[in-house]
Amino acid sequence: MQLVDAMSRLGTESAFEVLARAQALAAQGKEIINLGIGQPDFRTPDHIVEAGVKALRDGHHGYTPANGLPACREAVAADLHRRHGVEVDPDHVVVVPGGKPTMFFAVLMFGQPGVEIIYPNPGFPIYESVIRFSGATPVPIPLREENGFAFDAEELLSRITPRTRLIIINSPANPTGGVTPKAEIDKLVKGLEAFPDVVLLSDEIYSNMLYGGREHVSLLQYPEIRDRLIMLDGWSKTYAMTGWRLGYAVWPAALVDPVTRLCINDHSCVNAAAQYAGIAALSGPQDAVHEMVAAFDRRRARIVELLNSLPGFRCADAAGAFYAFPNIEGTGLDARAAQDRFLTEAGVATIAGTSFGKYGEGYLRFSYANSIENIEKAVERIGQLL
Repeated sequence: MQLVDAMSRLGTESAFEVLARAQALAAQGKEIINLGIGQPDFRTPDHIVEAGVKALRDGHHGYTPANGLPACREAVAADLHRRHGVEVDPDHVVVVPGGKPTMFFAVLMFGQPGVEIIYPNPGFPIYESVIRFSGATPVPIPLREENGFAFDAEELLSRITPRTRLIIINSPANPTGGVTPKAEIDKLVKGLEAFPDVVLLSDEIYSNMLYGGREHVSLLQYPEIRDRLIMLDGWSKTYAMTGWRLGYAVWPAALVDPVTRLCINDHSCVNAAAQYAGIAALSGPQDAVHEMVAAFDRRRARIVELLNSLPGFRCADAAGAFYAFPNIEGTGLDARAAQDRFLTEAGVATIAGTSFGKYGEGYLRFSYANSIENIEKAVERIGQLL
């Protein structure tokens, strides 16, 4: 079989490869502590599960509108008003199966040979993967430890050329846990006045997970860019619903019809029961969310403390999401070697920083979506190995 050339440019998400290796080692009887995979270790709250079960029992077994159930899109708009104080037209909300379809659709709309797309590096690996797949040229914006892994607005603006069509930003960020301050976002929005044709994709999937008194700044709060802003969010992280495959984006009016046609061609619609569960998540009690974030905050403090005690490690305070991104250059190991040795010799799954781009060399991603007991045991094992 002869595949199209574009398939050779399609990357992957290394967290799933490491997960498969960890599971294979566990199947051989080795005890593995998984601090690699980026998903909450909590159950989906009961009232959300019951809403999904009730939807099935009530006969919601058929197709839904390609852009999502009206009630689901209205719940999204109401939630965004509650959290961010913004007015969103439910007709601009498009519900999709997870967060990745929004990334893929946005890049397919604007990426082609001769075009440039700016993206964060180290960043979620699917950004660069789908940019390359589209034929566009990926232009990385470095996220640096000394800057709290936030983007520098002036540096980002300096990367814009006449070929730039799309800019991807992500705060709170995967894999670094970095949060970009409002001052930098203000500078970016102001600077974009000189580039009226450049579109923004703001990945805000971790918008509920900030620590140390920080508050999320949504790009939706800037009316001057709403006509060229795609804001991505969803249920997976906030409500421990990764397996439900449920996400959404707020699209500019001009892009709602094109993205809806992509949905029809790609997946037809999102399954009904998941959407009813999503409605219950957004409109129901938020106690479970607050408890989960509080638990992440306690784990965050502990893992940062412990990682900083390891020889050759230096770990910045994690500001958001549920990841620590320590600098390991002092160990003498490169990122991939450290990932492999910690898994096979210490039984601890982590993700090499280079899985998130070339600027991730010298770093490892630790997910603290695990118990404090397991975090302590994992760091002790790494310490013994070092």
